[in-house]
Amino acid sequence: MAAESSKQFWKRSAKLPGSIQPVYGAQHPPLDPRLTKNFVKERSKIHALPMKNKKASSFHEFARDTSDAWDIGDDEEEGLSSFQTLNSKVAKATAVQVLENHSRLRVKPERPQAPLSEAPTNCKVIKSSSDAQLSKMPEDACMRNPLHKQQSLPLRPIIPLVARISDQNASGAPPMTVREKTRLEKFRQLLSSQNTDLDELRKCSWPGVPREVRPVTWRLLSGYLPANMERRKLTLQRKREEYFGFIEQYYDSRNEEHHQDTYRQIHIDIPRTNPLIPLFQQPLVQEIFERILFIWAIRHPASGYVQGINDLVTPFFVVFLSEYVEEDVENFDVRNLSQDVMRSIEADSFWCMSKLLDGIQDNYTFAQPGIQKKVKALEELVSRIDEQVHNHFREYEVEYLQFAFRWMNNLLMRELPLRCTIRLWDTYQSEPEGFSHFHLYVCAAFLIKWRKEILDEKDFQGLLMLLQNLPTIHWGNEEIGLLLAEAYRLKYMFADAPNHYRR
Repeated sequence: MAAESSKQFWKRSAKLPGSIQPVYGAQHPPLDPRLTKNFVKERSKIHALPMKNKKASSFHEFARDTSDAWDIGDDEEEGLSSFQTLNSKVAKATAVQVLENHSRLRVKPERPQAPLSEAPTNCKVIKSSSDAQLSKMPEDACMRNPLHKQQSLPLRPIIPLVARISDQNASGAPPMTVREKTRLEKFRQLLSSQNTDLDELRKCSWPGVPREVRPVTWRLLSGYLPANMERRKLTLQRKREEYFGFIEQYYDSRNEEHHQDTYRQIHIDIPRTNPLIPLFQQPLVQEIFERILFIWAIRHPASGYVQGINDLVTPFFVVFLSEYVEEDVENFDVRNLSQDVMRSIEADSFWCMSKLLDGIQDNYTFAQPGIQKKVKALEELVSRIDEQVHNHFREYEVEYLQFAFRWMNNLLMRELPLRCTIRLWDTYQSEPEGFSHFHLYVCAAFLIKWRKEILDEKDFQGLLMLLQNLPTIHWGNEEIGLLLAEAYRLKYMFADAPNHYRR
């Protein structure tokens, strides 16, 4: 009886003595005992046949050989009693490969090892709390990582989403070169002249605006400030007072029945605005955003508030805040600023955002016709400049509206770090119709930038996951400069000849 019960135990047990158990995390997929239950039987049949007959000559033979592939669990008691073994050819090939890899590693000359005391310094380059959210790297990770990985893959510092406005270059170049100093001096001369030449200012701003003069430059390029130096102070004072007049007149109506839905949606969306950046999670900043968005919605009843407009406030707020802050902007506590300064930042952000939205308001009116037209234009443009990518989308039934709607609605703000958006908007404000017309070519260049990754995806879900989570977290001035150059090339080719991309 004991021998019989022991036999029944090994029949029913998946873990046979000496059998190969799944090793998760290994180079090859783990073995499933249920999928390999008939391996021994089939192996004995294979050895009995000549080698040249191993490959099925017809679909019927293939179907007969694999007819039990899906019958998992039908005869578990019988199938699990067979020992799991590996094909000898597979085992031999794997062993040879391991030996070759080992011999190559031994032949490679060893690089000098860095002192252990330097390892944590090289591994952890974190400037703000958002880095900790993104990297989640323990302090002793470098000590545990294999040494050859540290040597062969030089670590690139993680740049904060906002970063100090001076630290925008992902390549780690010095923040102020001789060329940049010359450009800064030219900007200061233009801005200090009695009547600023706006055409020349746009020309200088296209390749980027130095952070020291960006607040004044943006006010001028958006049309908020006049070009005449003498009128600027009075204009600022009048416009700021006008904005806070709107607050006194309209803001209390947010609790009225016909405005409750608008205010409720704004109140829900504000905490979702850049959730990884501490600056935008401060109650005082969220109250400022609520006032800006509610007043804009009240004054623009044709569109009202639409989700996505909340993102468009953030670049202006950060740029105007940087005028008063020397330290890291994304972690700055705004309670350290005076009430007058905060009122100035709030009013300036409101007026500049209003100027931007005046040019793209059809993006946010009923049915959002502006976005529909731009997405259709993007599809036509891509079909001409990269037909392979366009056909790839059609093959896997990916519609441009499924990913490009957000690109148009949020002006790529959800796809790029905030520091990149600020740099991008330097150019948008320098271009005629930059936020409406030139943005189309930036989106086309942005899409083609990822053509290799797009063509590598071979299913609908993979394509959408890629297009909604593009890896731009390390982007800086260099990548944005290349993107803008390609967009300008496309605009030069197609903007004045729309029939070039219409079928």
